[in-house]
Amino acid sequence: MSDSGNTADKLVGVVLVSHSAAVAVAVAELAKGLTGGGTIAPVAPAGGTADGGLGTSAELISAAAASVDRGAGVAVLMDLGSAVLTVKALLAEGDELPGNTRLVDAPFVEGAVAAVVTASAGADLAAVEAAAAEAYTYRKA
Repeated sequence: MSDSGNTADKLVGVVLVSHSAAVAVAVAELAKGLTGGGTIAPVAPAGGTADGGLGTSAELISAAAASVDRGAGVAVLMDLGSAVLTVKALLAEGDELPGNTRLVDAPFVEGAVAAVVTASAGADLAAVEAAAAEAYTYRKA
């Protein structure tokens, strides 16, 4: 049996890393909800520590990245400083994250929405990263 007809198998995956599990889950749900229906790119929250506290967990991030990897790349967005440092350390290790994983410099909420919507439309990793980064230009006033 072949999955070659399943569009979701070819989409960029998105990992949302927050110091709070609740924030990561909420932003993932928001981003998925704003895709407009249809096919939704694989999205995984990686929030908090393994014991449920505030912080970041390399193990949770690695597991989330593996869970969304469909071979088209994985975009990782982070909320604050040590989340960024943890993802950078995982990328430096070389074998802790899927091969085509990128740290995406973008606002956490707006960037997550842009990344998931763009990935769900079938865009490649570079376009997903660009859409998320473009969220820095969104004005609210």
